[in-house]
Amino acid sequence: MDKQQNNQILREGFLVKRGHVVHNWKARWFVLHPDRLVYYKYEGSKKDSCQRGKIPLADCIITCPYLEYDTRPLALKLQTPRSAEHFLEACSREERDGWAADITAAVRRLQAGPGQAAPPEPKQLQLHNVSLNQVVDSMYNAHTGIKLTVHMEQGSSFSNCFSGSAVADWLVSMQLALTRVEAVTLASALLEEGFVRPVGVKSMDAKRWAGLSEQFLDDSTALYGFSENFKKRGSVRAEMTLAAVELSGEVVKRGYLLKQGHKRKNWKVRLFVLRSEPDYLHYYDPTKDDINPVGGFSLRGCLVSSLNDNGVPSGVKGKVQGNLFKIITVEETHYFIQAPSQKEKMDWIQAIKQHV
Repeated sequence: MDKQQNNQILREGFLVKRGHVVHNWKARWFVLHPDRLVYYKYEGSKKDSCQRGKIPLADCIITCPYLEYDTRPLALKLQTPRSAEHFLEACSREERDGWAADITAAVRRLQAGPGQAAPPEPKQLQLHNVSLNQVVDSMYNAHTGIKLTVHMEQGSSFSNCFSGSAVADWLVSMQLALTRVEAVTLASALLEEGFVRPVGVKSMDAKRWAGLSEQFLDDSTALYGFSENFKKRGSVRAEMTLAAVELSGEVVKRGYLLKQGHKRKNWKVRLFVLRSEPDYLHYYDPTKDDINPVGGFSLRGCLVSSLNDNGVPSGVKGKVQGNLFKIITVEETHYFIQAPSQKEKMDWIQAIKQHV
C-alpha cells in the first residue's frame, strides 16, 4: 500500500477516549486511515495540527458493543497485537456501529493483503439451535447478565428495565447472536414466548399493532422488562415526576458539537441531545460518567440562525470561525455552537427549527 493510499481518510469525527495512565475520558477528533486510527486534541474549537496518538490497525481486535462500563453503553474496544487496549465512545448507537464497521473493514483489508480478497464473513448463527431458557438464565446472571436500569418515557419513570437496543447489544456481546438482525430475531422469540414483556407506550404499541417480525424494537427508547413469571430481580414500576418531564421526549437527534461557555467563553465538546414532545435541547459532558445533562433549555420560542463563515461573528470569543450557529432562547440567553462540518451544521439547524 503506497503512501497516498495510506493517507486516504475513510472516516473522521469526534469520539470520547479513555486515557491509558489516568483513566479519565476526553473528547478527541479521530481520523480513520486504511492502516491506522489517529486522534487529535481540540483547543479553542480548532484541531491541533499534530496528532496526539495513533492506533495501528494490523491484526487489531474490535469488541463492539463493549458493555463493561455501565454508564457508557456506546463504547467499543480496540486491542492491538501487543495487547494495548483502547476504549472509545460514540455519541449514538448508529455512530458506534458505523465506526466499528469501518474499522473492521480496514482490518480485514489489511489481513487480506494487496490484491487479495478479504477473508470470508463468519457464518450465520443458527438461531433454531438456541435454547431460550439458557438465554434467559444468562440474562439473569448477576455478574454478566443484562443491566437493569431506570428509564423515562413520556414523564413516567420505569425502574428495573432495559431498552431494546440494550438487549441487542448484550446478545451480540455475549455471542448469542452474531449480528443485530439475529439479535432482534432472538429477542422477538423471547418476547413471543413470554420471557420478556413490553414496558411503556412505545414497546406496547409495537407488540399490539406491528407485524410479528417488527414487534421487538432495537431502539433505545423502547423499554422491556422480565415477565412476572420469570422475573428474579425487582419489579418494573412507573411513577410521574416533574423533573423527568423535559427528559421524557423522544430523542430526535444526538451528536458531538462544540459549545462556547457563558462565563469563561472557552469552547468544549458536548454531547447534544434533541428531544421532542416536549421539545428540549440538552447537552452533556462526555468526559463525565454522570447521566444527567449539564445544561439544557426548552426550544419553544427559540431563534436559531447560521453564522457567517467569513470573519469572527459578534459574541464569539477568539479566532473561531466556520460551521457556527446561534440559538437565542425566550429568556434571551445566547448559545454559540460549532459543528464539525457544514453539513452537520445545516442538519442541526433544520432539526431544531422543526421543534421551536
